[in-house]
Amino acid sequence: MNTTKPVDNPMNETLNAAEQGKLWATYMGNTMSICTVSYMLQHVQDQEIRRVLEHALDLSREFTRTIRDIFTKEHFPVPKGFTDEDVNLGAPRLFTDEFYLHYLKYVGKAGLSLYSIAVPLMVRPDIRGFFTRCLTATIQLMNEVNEVSMAKGMLVKPPFTPYPANIDFVKKQSYLNGFFGHVRPLQAMEITHLYDNLENNATSKAILIAFSQVAKMAKAKDYFLRGRELAAKHYDVFRAFMEKENLSTPPIIDTMVTTSSFPPFSDKLMLFHKLDMYTMRVRSYGNALSLCARHDLAAKYAGLLPEVANYLEDGANILIDHGWLEQAPQAADRDALAHV
Repeated sequence: MNTTKPVDNPMNETLNAAEQGKLWATYMGNTMSICTVSYMLQHVQDQEIRRVLEHALDLSREFTRTIRDIFTKEHFPVPKGFTDEDVNLGAPRLFTDEFYLHYLKYVGKAGLSLYSIAVPLMVRPDIRGFFTRCLTATIQLMNEVNEVSMAKGMLVKPPFTPYPANIDFVKKQSYLNGFFGHVRPLQAMEITHLYDNLENNATSKAILIAFSQVAKMAKAKDYFLRGRELAAKHYDVFRAFMEKENLSTPPIIDTMVTTSSFPPFSDKLMLFHKLDMYTMRVRSYGNALSLCARHDLAAKYAGLLPEVANYLEDGANILIDHGWLEQAPQAADRDALAHV
């Protein structure tokens, strides 16, 4: 197995804020993944899907082990993250085998976003080398997910659009219209992000259905039910844009959740999971908004973003109320220090 071997830190530099933050977030996310994927491996029957899950688990263990070594060497507190206390490997099956590929793609996108932003911000060669390894290894994993999905006839492709006859330039401001006058068809980048967000909401909805079935706390259960409705609403909004132009959309995958109500995960892990993934949803919608030239689509993303933000805040409040929200590294509070 290819493992991370950070190069030396010749200047003996301490970790800067960007390095601390990205290492901390990577550790938290991968300790969570160790729990979820370890549980999935207890039930998977398809051997090809098993191999992909095992690869994902190996990577999460490698990444957390490397970060633990870095933090220990730096005398930096190793986060608690998620442990064996947060997973019951003996719980009954909650998802079908096919769902596991959707899940790995869903969380893999979040990992790629985290690692790709980290690489150019890392100053220390050892930390930059580590995130480069995280990025390239996760890309390889995503390729495996797609290859297995395609081989099994499970990969739903984004829609095809005709090749342009020649290059062209926008000639009128009506290109930006979305509410009045002539509204042009969606362009390729708008379709790309609509499809991506449809995929994300379809997988998120299935996860929320599962979590709402197995959550112990009433407040957590209600939160997941609310999230299920939010994901369904956003899916329908994006699907309407695609179907209006006769473009195919990824399907809902709710049927890949079993009827089990026995919890494989702690409420703490499930709440953090949705907090983590909806944080990425803000970035995903923001990226899509930045590439929208049609006013109606841009306005729709702008309207959906506050709904995601409010959902995130409410989830964070539940975690805080139960003492479950681990605090990320932060700047010194100079005002407080001045009054000591």
